[in-house]
Amino acid sequence: MRRVEVVIRGRVQGVGFRYHCRSEAQRLGLVGWVRNEPDGTVRAEFEGPDDAVVAMVSWSRQGPDYARVTSVEVREIAPTGGSGFTVG
Repeated sequence: MRRVEVVIRGRVQGVGFRYHCRSEAQRLGLVGWVRNEPDGTVRAEFEGPDDAVVAMVSWSRQGPDYARVTSVEVREIAPTGGSGFTVG
């Protein structure tokens, strides 16, 4: 199991990023959460098998059609063993 925290910058709020993110994370079998931040970024944590986490981070670099991602910061954190994927 692997867990990462990601911060996504660009035009990522108001474009359905969080809901598309949840759908993709659920499709990949990941747990965690995603939320908008006051500074205009989107922050998320993804936990699951390494290949699924890598795929989710890769998806985050593009996002949904209307998003324009300019950067993604990734930081390894300790797995928590949570369940489900929530939108905050």
